[in-house]
Amino acid sequence: MEQETLALHHGYDKQAFGTMSVPIYQTTAYDFGSAETAANRFALKELGPIYTRLNNPTTDVLEARISALENGEAAIATASGQAAIFFAIANLAEVGDNILVAKKVYGGSTTLLTHTLKRFGINARVFESDHADDLEALIDNKTKAIFFESLSNPQIAIPNIEKIVAIAKKYNIITVCDNTVATPILFQPLNHGVDVSVHSASKYISGQGSAMGGLIVEAKNLNDKLIDNPRYPQFNEPDESYHGLIYATLPFPIFSLRIRLSLIRDIGATIAPFNSWLLIQGLETLSLRVKEHSRNAYKVAKFLSSHPKVLKVSYPGLESDPLHARAKQYFKEAQTSGLLSFEVKDLESAKQILNSTKIFSVVVNIGDSKSIITHPASTTHQQLSIEELEKSGIQAGLIRLSIGLENTDDLIEDLKIALG
Repeated sequence: MEQETLALHHGYDKQAFGTMSVPIYQTTAYDFGSAETAANRFALKELGPIYTRLNNPTTDVLEARISALENGEAAIATASGQAAIFFAIANLAEVGDNILVAKKVYGGSTTLLTHTLKRFGINARVFESDHADDLEALIDNKTKAIFFESLSNPQIAIPNIEKIVAIAKKYNIITVCDNTVATPILFQPLNHGVDVSVHSASKYISGQGSAMGGLIVEAKNLNDKLIDNPRYPQFNEPDESYHGLIYATLPFPIFSLRIRLSLIRDIGATIAPFNSWLLIQGLETLSLRVKEHSRNAYKVAKFLSSHPKVLKVSYPGLESDPLHARAKQYFKEAQTSGLLSFEVKDLESAKQILNSTKIFSVVVNIGDSKSIITHPASTTHQQLSIEELEKSGIQAGLIRLSIGLENTDDLIEDLKIALG
C-alpha cells in the first residue's frame, strides 16, 4: 500500500470493536488473566501489553504506522523528540565511546549530544555534513554512531547522505538520521541506507502543536548489522539486568527491543496514550499537509529571495539554492518542506521584523498549521556559544520561518510590511 493509505489504516483492526477511530487505552496496567500469562510476557515467551511504561495498545498503532511510513522494521514511541534522540544514542554508546555529530543540527540536539552526554562519558566529535570530507578521519574503534539531520533546522541544509552512509557501512557503524523536518512524506532515510530514523513527532506529525512525542524507527535487517558486530557488545553479550538475556538470539528487531526492555523500562520517558492518539490523527493528514506546507513555503521563499533587505534565503526547493540539485536527488518533491530561513543585516533588524508581523507568531515550534517566526540565535540556539553558532551557520540576523496553511498572499503581505 502507498503512504496515504498506510497512514489511515495500518496497524489497527477495526473489526475488534467496530470503531473507525483508534481507541485510547488510557490505562497504566493490564489484567494478565493468569500468573502463567504474566510470567510468559515478562519472559518474552508471548507478546502483549505489560505496563504502559513499556507498551500500550494505542501506542502500538502509532508505532506500527510510523514504521510503515518510513518503510522500517519496527518503531518505538517516546515522550518527546529529545527522548527519541537520547534513547537511540544511549542504545549504541556508553562511557568511553564517541559519536559523530553533524555541525548543522537543531540546537537542542547539539547540547544533548555534545554537552549532556559528555557527562555520561560519551564524547561527541563534530563533522561537516555538507560534504562529509572530514568524517572518516574522526572514526576509531570506539565510534558507535553517526548522527545528522536529513534537513537541518534552522540552516535548511541537506547533508551528503550518500557519502555519510557509505563511510558508516565501511566501518560497520550505525547511522541515526533526524527526519523531523522532511517527514517520511518527503524523504525516507531508511530507503537510502540509513539505519535508524528519529522524529520529534511534536512537529509536522502532530501538525497543530497539540502533543509532545518522539519516534524511533529501525531499518529492515538492522539485526544483521548488530549481530556479531564487535562495536556493539550490548546486543551480543548477556544482559545482567534481564537474567542474562542475549538480544542477538531473539527473533525480533533487537534495536527497538533493547530500547523498550532496557532504556524505557529504566528511564521511563514514555509517551502518554492520549498523545499517541493525537499523533495518530496527525499521521492521517500528514501527506496532504506536508505538500501544502511545501507549496506555501516555496512561494514565500520566492518572494523573500527578491526582497532588497534580505541578504540570503535558504530553501533547497528554490531553483537558485546551492542545494537544489541535492534536494532533487533525495527528496520526493523538490519543494522541501514548510521550513525556510533568511538573513537580514543584523540582530536589531531581525528583532524588528519579528515584532512587526501580525499573522506570523513568535514561537519556537515548527510544523504547526499556523505560521511561525523565530530568531534562532536568541532562542532555540541561545545556549550555544558564539563559536558554536558560527560553526553551525547561525548568524545574528538569521530568521527561521515555519510556513503554515494560511493563504500565501496573506503571509507574503505580512512579511512585506514587517520588512518595511
